[in-house]
Amino acid sequence: MKEYKFGELLKSEMKDEQFRKEYEQLEDEFNLAEEVLKLRQKQNLSQNDLAKIAGTSQSAIARLESGKYQNVSLSFLRKIGKALNVIPEVHFKTAE
Repeated sequence: MKEYKFGELLKSEMKDEQFRKEYEQLEDEFNLAEEVLKLRQKQNLSQNDLAKIAGTSQSAIARLESGKYQNVSLSFLRKIGKALNVIPEVHFKTAE
């Protein structure tokens, strides 16, 4: 099975107009997913390791890292942040 790097795959998929439009609508979710994934990997943790530390399930971590986790709560992000020794930052910005 061929292994792809996220950036390479994303660059390829962004050539498809429909994919690009849908990605842009979910860009914040994907950015959060990528950030959690990178933090976890930097600490050499598996999804299961992170789940145990955070007191959640491996499947919840997988959903978060997929970018498809809808209605993620601030309390959940705080649990993940604490497990990764980081603090989630949430803010509002002006709509474009």
